[in-house]
Amino acid sequence: MNWLIGTSLIGISAAIATTFDDNIYLTAFFGKVNHNFRPKHIILGEFVGFTVLVIASLPGFFGGLVLPEAWVGLLGILPITIGISNLMSRENDGETVQDVSLDFGYAVKSRRQKKSLLATLRDPQTYRVSAVTIANGGNNIGIYVPLFASTNLPSLGVILFVCYLTVGLWCLLSYNLTRNPWMAPILNRYGRKIFPFILIWLGISIMSKSGTFQLIPSLATLFH
Repeated sequence: MNWLIGTSLIGISAAIATTFDDNIYLTAFFGKVNHNFRPKHIILGEFVGFTVLVIASLPGFFGGLVLPEAWVGLLGILPITIGISNLMSRENDGETVQDVSLDFGYAVKSRRQKKSLLATLRDPQTYRVSAVTIANGGNNIGIYVPLFASTNLPSLGVILFVCYLTVGLWCLLSYNLTRNPWMAPILNRYGRKIFPFILIWLGISIMSKSGTFQLIPSLATLFH
């Protein structure tokens, strides 16, 4: 039970650190909803894009099966570096998201057409959302690779479950933010302040869990 609680906390930290910015463009997308561009396009597109990022990070998990755990934990330096970089450059960062067009200039039809899940999945509008998710998730792979590499299969399942649940919650939150747009700047402002610290804590957790700190004496001898 202790491993489940610990893994869940790591999963929550990873999910928040890697998907928090999603609510910015998701809110923008939900604000563009019309008869042709529906919320289901946004939700499916977000999950498809996130799945692509997860698949791209899975080599880290398989690498962790063959490499010594303590050495795999060195990858925890990546989220720590990203966190420190964000912390140092935070004052210069604007509220920016990857510049991908949100213009869905299809002619609005008078009657709303119902599409099946498969038809929605194949709709180009769905993949426009996916493109934004992937483009905006550049740091995700750098965080997921060391995280996945330091886990076993049950832990990976828990982490992915938490991450996908968080993505769903962001979709729900962003949809509601279109009805209360004054909340979005507040959420983004304070969320960005804790974002670097979550990444640093995540990196330290990966290194600690993998026993990487035990390598410090060995690494120190290499420089003598």
